[in-house]
Amino acid sequence: MEDALLAWEMNGEPLTLAHGGPLRLVVPGYNGVNNVKYLKRLAFTAAQSPAKIQQSSYRIAPLDAKPGPDFPSAWAMDPKSWITSPGADGKPVPAGRVLVKGVAFGGVNAVKRVDVSVDGGKTWRQAELVGPDLGRYAWRQFALAVDLPAGSHVLASRVEDSEGKVQSEHRLENLRGYVNSSWRDHALAVTAA
Repeated sequence: MEDALLAWEMNGEPLTLAHGGPLRLVVPGYNGVNNVKYLKRLAFTAAQSPAKIQQSSYRIAPLDAKPGPDFPSAWAMDPKSWITSPGADGKPVPAGRVLVKGVAFGGVNAVKRVDVSVDGGKTWRQAELVGPDLGRYAWRQFALAVDLPAGSHVLASRVEDSEGKVQSEHRLENLRGYVNSSWRDHALAVTAA
């Protein structure tokens, strides 16, 4: 909780109802369901909230189960990353030397490194982290120059956090689709021409 914030303003203006106003709890590195809107009372307890919605909705339940307190909650965020260019607009990419760029997040830890694949995860190369390190909860930009011959390619990125946790290849299947940070689902198919 030392990094959590109680927010009553955003950009110098009172927090709107749409953003959780008049007061919202913001817990960096944790899934949005833990960033409680419309805060009226705050209690520091060893157990998670007994509120019905927290006990029945925000749970990582199997596809064939009813969510409930017996299943883990959507809690801390996992490391995640994705490619933002080239090809995110769906248009063909020029064949030859291109700069693959993207963003990465370490979850509750800092970003240690990002690897990029241009062949759908068969091989990986380490990208360069771009810009200042703004701390463990900040997104990091990355870039890697690669050669893309004419044809189809699958660009992917995977991040490793400062504790050695690597972004998973496959999503954690669950009833409501929570916490999907898999690099395979965030891969980008491009055509170089």
